Amino acid sequence: MNETDKTLIENFTDALLLEDGLSANTLDAYRRDLQGLARWSATQRARLLDLPPERLSEYLATRIKPRTHARQLSSFKRFYRHAIREGLTQRDPTALLVSPKLGRKLPQSLTEAQVENLLQAPKDNTPLGLRDCAMLETLYATGLRVSELVGLTLSQLNLRQGVVRVVGKGSKERLVPLGEEAIAHLQRYLNEGRPSLVERRASDAVFATARGVAMTRQAFWHNIKRYAALAGIDPRRLSPHTLRHAFATHLLDHGADLRVVQMLLGHSDLSTTQIYTHVARARLKNLHEKHHPRG
Repeated sequence: MNETDKTLIENFTDALLLEDGLSANTLDAYRRDLQGLARWSATQRARLLDLPPERLSEYLATRIKPRTHARQLSSFKRFYRHAIREGLTQRDPTALLVSPKLGRKLPQSLTEAQVENLLQAPKDNTPLGLRDCAMLETLYATGLRVSELVGLTLSQLNLRQGVVRVVGKGSKERLVPLGEEAIAHLQRYLNEGRPSLVERRASDAVFATARGVAMTRQAFWHNIKRYAALAGIDPRRLSPHTLRHAFATHLLDHGADLRVVQMLLGHSDLSTTQIYTHVARARLKNLHEKHHPRG
């Protein structure tokens, strides 16, 4: 990748941050997509702004998964529109490229019994065990994104009122109830576990590592897979958002209003939340086929 393309990509992601306030994770995704294209373009002896449509189409054709193809095309379209607005080029090689049609992918979820087993998997009363138990309980009780969970600070918790103030995508804030179980586990962790984890550091992270710093998403994902194995759940069935999906699905299973679930999840568009109604219907259909005499 040449220095010109490198600078273009950084200027583009800086503009996204200033104009739209996108999260660091979203900006990293744009950056990775464009860096991959720039490296490939270098092998074709072309810069990003000189890449012809047929070459770009050829690159996208190597994206075997339709969702990868669609996501990267979206990144490239936004990049070239930005370049045109900035007067860097008059050509948009993505103008005639069409995104592949995607089937609606239902999120992987867990049954209530499986969630119960997972929540009981951290059995030890060490500071780390208390932390992990509190994290799993909080995640299932609130439906937070993993990035929101690991980023929680003490000022965002109000255990007296039983809520957590979440700063989600686009810096949007929402208040989410915690529930009695999550409050109890959080109180125990904050009183008996966290002090020994942060005793040598001044940290405001709710969930600290053994080094006293905030846990990363990757570390928490590793923990979930470990506890899933202990709970008898196939780790391949899990994603970083499995408990978030279970939170939404189980709320709807028990009669929650879709708009309430939308608000709790922090979705800006109701159509994003509606996918969980399909999960609930699919589960009901399976139960009917399994248990009804004429199913």
